[in-house]
This record gives sequence, structure tokens and C-alpha cells, in this order.
Amino acid sequence: MPLRRLTVLATALLLAATVAAQIKPVRTRTVSRRLPGTAINAMQAIKPENIETHVRFLSHDLLEGRGTGQRGGDIAAEYIATQFALYGLKPAGDKATYMQKVPMVGITPAADTRFSVVANGKATDLKPLDEYVAYDQTQQPASDIDAEIVYVGYGIEAPEYNWDDYKGVDVKGKVLLMLVNQPTDDPKIFHGKALTYYGRWTYKYEQAARKGALGAILIHKTEMASYGWEVVRNSNSGEKSYLKLDGTPKLKSAAWVQLEVARNLVASAGQNLDKLMADARSRNFKPVPLGVHLQAHMSSKIRPFESNNVIAVLPGVDKMLKDEGVMYTAHYDHLGVRPDMPGDNIYNGAMDNGTGCGILLELARAYSLSRQTPRRSIYFASVTAEEQGLLGSEYLGKHPPIPPGKVQLDLNYDDVKPLGSPEEVEVSGAERTSFYPAVQALAEEFRFTIRPDARPEAGHYYRSDHFSLARVGIPSFSINEGMKFKHHDEAWGLAQDADYTKNRYHQPSDEYHPGMDYTSNAAMARFGFALGWEAANQPASITWKKGDEFERARLASQ
Repeated sequence: MPLRRLTVLATALLLAATVAAQIKPVRTRTVSRRLPGTAINAMQAIKPENIETHVRFLSHDLLEGRGTGQRGGDIAAEYIATQFALYGLKPAGDKATYMQKVPMVGITPAADTRFSVVANGKATDLKPLDEYVAYDQTQQPASDIDAEIVYVGYGIEAPEYNWDDYKGVDVKGKVLLMLVNQPTDDPKIFHGKALTYYGRWTYKYEQAARKGALGAILIHKTEMASYGWEVVRNSNSGEKSYLKLDGTPKLKSAAWVQLEVARNLVASAGQNLDKLMADARSRNFKPVPLGVHLQAHMSSKIRPFESNNVIAVLPGVDKMLKDEGVMYTAHYDHLGVRPDMPGDNIYNGAMDNGTGCGILLELARAYSLSRQTPRRSIYFASVTAEEQGLLGSEYLGKHPPIPPGKVQLDLNYDDVKPLGSPEEVEVSGAERTSFYPAVQALAEEFRFTIRPDARPEAGHYYRSDHFSLARVGIPSFSINEGMKFKHHDEAWGLAQDADYTKNRYHQPSDEYHPGMDYTSNAAMARFGFALGWEAANQPASITWKKGDEFERARLASQ
């Protein structure tokens, strides 16, 4: 083993041992009638203090925010792999190891990048991070753009909803200005308030590139994005990672601008942004050439590297079904360190997603303790580069340890806050699968009320790693607590969620603090254990419900 890897591993184990010695135990119990006794015993071994131990270690300053392709991220991966080995799980990565190498490229905008709006012969330079963020997706060291900006509303082409913002207009070689989210909450169009993938910023860029555009500029509005500009700034500063090019069309400039910047840009073309935004809510909307140009010199530092997904398996015992599996996932990366920020510049990511990793590891330990093994195999995958656009899970979906059609279910954990004893559970997306009756039955046994997505307009289903696996047909959803906790009313839970989103989400303040109550994390782990065990032992394959957007991919994979 290379010296660097030995040093990383030794650091991880030493710090983990130190952390574990300082955690005070808290215990709760839950019993399910649907599991055999040996599985119940294993499930009851799930301890909140173990999850807390992992969270504290993974969010320690020494891991430097677990940046993708950075030393801290590599330490986190080694730590997780070491835990899998200690539990006796089999490696399921490349070449009989726990690591699945993910080929990536890091792109850092250089100081000589220029981003200017030209109207009536006058060029206005925009200020990076304060007024705009932009990356060159083509992975070239330099790209130049001098192209007309065309406003395309929400930039959606969705024939199944009879919606087309492009109306056949040729936008090849243009720069597209567009809105995030989707145009209407009419339940007869799209899914009402619930955001579909068409509303996600990733779709906007992908569709613009497919249309041959040189660039796309998203207009940021907090109510539409569901987060403030600070989140956009923090998520798009410094190096940003991409999967190595595979022939998919890419943009020379994938950008966001502040609302007031967009307002001024549109005004310089003699248009009113509020009117254009209102017009975009109609099916009759047509693209609006603005007569304004983007002149940009995109200068980038290019850094090829490899990151790792960490994958382990507990082999199933059924001769007919052991080649199939249930998968648990959680991303281990966060945003790393921002050198240009004064003061605390480490994005520790304790909640996002130290908690999900802690739960994943405690689930792996619990399964390893059971004297009885499920019929299907159980896979545990901690993925990289979620914060870069679900890249690790995208690679996992395209290169799974077993064919997608043989993955019975993916259960994902992301950002599970330690808030005490939960009385609700959120499993948004489970209702779209044939497994939902089992989810309902187990929730009743655990005395959980299933809470509908608290913020369907935020499109959380399309913002976490289960989505990457759903895209290749695997029935997938995340497990999280709701908003109602023992000894507190719903308003308290909503206030905690709002406070986290405003003051800690994607900020250096998302740190570990002693005294948090990881009872909730253990409860979500036990519930997920029961769901995974149930799915692994069902005689029939789990499917998407008829007509679901992922049904076609599921059928094609089998």
C-alpha cells in the first residue's frame, strides 16, 4: 500500500477512535412484527451514539470539508471502506476492492475570465460570485463566446405535458436566458406544486446543450430556486467537478445571475422582466430574442483526477435471488475549503451529509450482526460528488455492481437532522413504486405518520442521489424524518428546518456540536433496515407504477 494511503488510513482510524471514546450513549427501541427474530435483534443493535461518532469524525476540521478530489474527501472514503472491512462485508468496487474509481475533471475559473453583457454598443462587466457564477462544461482551458441572448422562459420541452418553450426556434449558437423551476402549479400540468425534473437547473443546462446553445444563464430568484444566492455562490465557487466527457453535449458557459442583474439585462433590451416572467407561464410563450449579446472569455484551470464511490456487499443466501440486491446509498462529499473566505472557511457538512454516512455505516454494521441473511444481497454505497451535481451516483447508476434490472430497491439517506424522537417519516417517491404498501405497513408498525413532502416545490426528489438510480430504472427514494417530533409541535419542526436552510445549509456553520439528539437518526436507520430487509425477501420484483416517468427505464433494464 502506498505511503500516502497508509497515512490517510492511520489518520482516519486514530481520529475515529478518539471521537468514539468521547460520545455518550443514548438508546431507544423499536420492534417490527414483519422481521424474523434474528433480524430484529440486529436492528435493535442500531445505536444513536454510533451514528454520532461517525458524524463527528466525518465533519472534523481535519477532513477539510470532504471536498471532491481533495485530501479530506479521500480520507472520508478510506474511513468508510475501513468500517466496511471491520464489519466483514465483501468489497464490491473495482478489482475486488471497496473503491469504484470515478474519472473526473476539476474546473476552476481563472482570474482572466470575463463575462460581459453588451447592449447598444456598451459592455457591462459582471462581477464573479457577487453578480454571476459560470463554468465552462466543455473542459477546455479557454472558450470564447460572442452570441445573442435569447430569453426562452423556463427552457422546458415536455411533450407529455404538451409544453414547449422553444416552439421550434433554432437556438444553435445562442446564449439562453431562462428561469429555474417550472411555469405553473396547476395539478393538470406537470404535477402541480411538486417540482418535476423539468424544473431543475441540471435539466435546463442539459436541454440547452442538446439544442446546440453555446451557453445558458439561469435567473436566480430565491422563491423559485428554494434557496438564496449564498447557496448558489457557495456551490459554484472554486473548483467544480464534472464527470469525464463521454460525448454528451456540453455548454461553454453554464451560468447563474442575480435577479437584479437579469432585470437590468432585460431592461437594456427595452423589455420588462416581470412581464417576460408572467408571459412564460403560458403555453403560448415563444422565445424572445433580446438583441443583447454575451461576450465572455471563459478561462479555466483543468485538473483531471479520480475520486471514489465506496461499495460493499453482504451476499444473499437464496440461490435463485442472491444475484439480485437491495442498495443503500449516502454521499460522503461536501464543499471542501474556500481559500478566499476570511475566518472559518471549512464547509464541514455535519448534517449534509455526515448524518447520512453515519446511518449508512450503522446499517452496514447491523446487517453484519444478523445471524440470518436476507435472500437477496445487500449493497452499501457511499458515493462521491453529490454536491457537484449527483456525479458519483450518476456514475454508479451507469456502472452498478449488478445490472440495474437486478437492483430491487435503492434506499438513500441525505441530511437527516438530529432533532430527537420523530413521529413522522418522509419517503417521497415511495408512493410511485409497487413497494409502497409495505412502506405504509412498516410505518404503521413503527408508529410513524407518513408525511407528504414538506416542500414539494423545492423538488427534493430530483436533488439527491436516489434520482440518479431512478433514471436507470431502479425503484429509489430517500428516507428522512418529517416535521413532528415527540414533545414538540409541527411548528417547532418547521422552524428547525427553516433555520437550518437559512443559517447552515451549504455554509461553514454546518458543523458538529455535542448535545444534539441522534435518536432521530437511529430511528430512520431502523426503519430503513426494516424496509431493506422486507424488499430483499419479497418474492416478486419491485416496479415503478404504471405510467411513472421511470417505468420505461425499468422495463428496458429487465
